[in-house]
Amino acid sequence: MVSASLLGTAIEWYEFFIYGTAAALVFPTVFFPDNDPRVATLLSLSTFAVAFLARPVGGAIFGFFGDRFGRKPVLIATLALMGCSTLAIGLLPSHGSIGIAAPLLLVLLRVLQGLSLGGEYGGAVLMSVEHAHPARRGLFGALVNTGAGWGLLLANLAFLGVSGLSEEEFLAWGWRVPFWLSVVLLVACFVVRIRISESPEFARAAARGETRRAPLREVVTRHWLLTVLMMLSYAGAGVVFYVGTVYVLTYGTDTLGMSRSTMLTLVLLINVVNIVAIPAFGALSDRVNRKAIFIAGAVAMAVLSPVWFLLLETRSFTVMLVGFVLLFIPYAANYGVMPTFFAQVFPAPVRYSGLSLGYTLGTVISSAIAPLIATSLLSATGTWTAIAVYMSGTALVSAIAAVWLRERTAPAVGPLPATGLAAAGRTE
Repeated sequence: MVSASLLGTAIEWYEFFIYGTAAALVFPTVFFPDNDPRVATLLSLSTFAVAFLARPVGGAIFGFFGDRFGRKPVLIATLALMGCSTLAIGLLPSHGSIGIAAPLLLVLLRVLQGLSLGGEYGGAVLMSVEHAHPARRGLFGALVNTGAGWGLLLANLAFLGVSGLSEEEFLAWGWRVPFWLSVVLLVACFVVRIRISESPEFARAAARGETRRAPLREVVTRHWLLTVLMMLSYAGAGVVFYVGTVYVLTYGTDTLGMSRSTMLTLVLLINVVNIVAIPAFGALSDRVNRKAIFIAGAVAMAVLSPVWFLLLETRSFTVMLVGFVLLFIPYAANYGVMPTFFAQVFPAPVRYSGLSLGYTLGTVISSAIAPLIATSLLSATGTWTAIAVYMSGTALVSAIAAVWLRERTAPAVGPLPATGLAAAGRTE
């Protein structure tokens, strides 16, 4: 079960990241050629950000269906939506062929990608966590969260494979190859997902007649405070990750004078560290208090953010790598326990809607705008200090918000009850 969730999440993130790479390298020329180069790049990158705004909408839509009809069919639907959208981008004619329709269609397809990813994450986490024995839920949830790392690695490898083409060939068709390759991954994941069984906890809720006709409305009216707390609890990890892996590329090259290859290598190495460390902390949370690990990770990120910048200032590859490790180990602790911690905050009948909405809103207030805020702060102050304060502040907010969240007790995985509520225990 966890392999199906991890594979699907990795593919979703692969398709998400290849868009981001193409938005920086290709789309300004292919889809926005009539603008000043800087304006074209800004327009292209703005289409990347559009997906973050669409994610909460996707979380709400697919969360409703996931709580109403089950996790499995929704996960198949989100996978199909992302796959079709990504393939369509790879086939989309350029601005030179169809004019203004090209960038408009690009934005539409990007919105569909965002809707898909907004619905995918909550379902993938819940299918893994709700299938797992309670003693292994931390590990299974954490493995799903390595999907972003695997997706980023696959995206980098895909573009590396076409990097040897000439500039003319790359702009004409080479950039489209990573998008076409997503079809192969999509088919492989579809075969795996079609064979999985429905979540035991959802099946129990359905057998008892506990599914809700309007789960999103219940989340907003009865559990709105949990949604807000989850949104704030995510913010620290979102800011640290996107400042530490996206904005740092610009900061390292433009401000520190480091080569692009050096900064990319640092980000690639720390991504490998995350892939190993995230499940390690997930497994630890099955033996140690999960909430305590989450809060400790957030506090450590707050403390170590300025230390990271100090070590970056040395411009020594080895020292900079130590700084990345110091910052991202607590990030891995926080992000590694997050799936299982968040998955058990809401009652099972509205869990898909609640998790999807809280998590995706968290990405909007942190991940989507973190590089922009960091850029603005450096421009306004001329120093990294304000950025470090921003990172530390959001991490502390996350730690404080998490204090008020609690996991609900869930029954062990087993056969569905014949009749009655007492036969299976409560999820409340």
